[in-house]
Amino acid sequence: MTEKEKMMAGIVYSVLDEELIRLHRACVDACALCDRLLPSQLEARREHLARILGKTGEHFLIEPGFVCDYGFNIEIGEHFFANYNLVILDCAPVRFGRNCFIGPQCGFYTACHPLDAGERAAGLEWARPVLVGNDVWFGGHVTVLPGVTIGDGSVIGAGSVVTRDIPPGVVAAGNPCRVLRPVTEKDRILQGGLPPRH
Repeated sequence: MTEKEKMMAGIVYSVLDEELIRLHRACVDACALCDRLLPSQLEARREHLARILGKTGEHFLIEPGFVCDYGFNIEIGEHFFANYNLVILDCAPVRFGRNCFIGPQCGFYTACHPLDAGERAAGLEWARPVLVGNDVWFGGHVTVLPGVTIGDGSVIGAGSVVTRDIPPGVVAAGNPCRVLRPVTEKDRILQGGLPPRH
């Protein structure tokens, strides 16, 4: 079994493997080349990103500053939007449903590292997928840790560190992120003007 196959199977592998190093460097280079395109060159950026990512919808926008480990493990649904400086460490699959909005400076991490310093220094790690449903919104500076699933229609508040699964249809925030309340009809701003200031 190759180290890439181990990584894809979710078992311990070595990040010092030559194939994984080559794939990682090629992906990071491709992300850097994408950032050389002007933000206004939307179609060229989309085409370039579609070559990096494993699967995309037809309509999506990722603002400059995007970087990922491999790219092939990332799937984004239709009408995906990510603001500036998105980081996805996709050693395991990272999947977003349709209509997902991601604020600036967000990170989605699948890599897990040993607590033992010697094992870390030896380049050992494993990975757990991150799965995001449809219609999910992430505020700025959200961090999503390995193995987390976030349900359809949920909102993750700015600055949250998501360490465990979040059910569908809720507002969740904090460090660690926890469910605050359900999303309800009262949250529709078109019913009563602008929402109150917090």
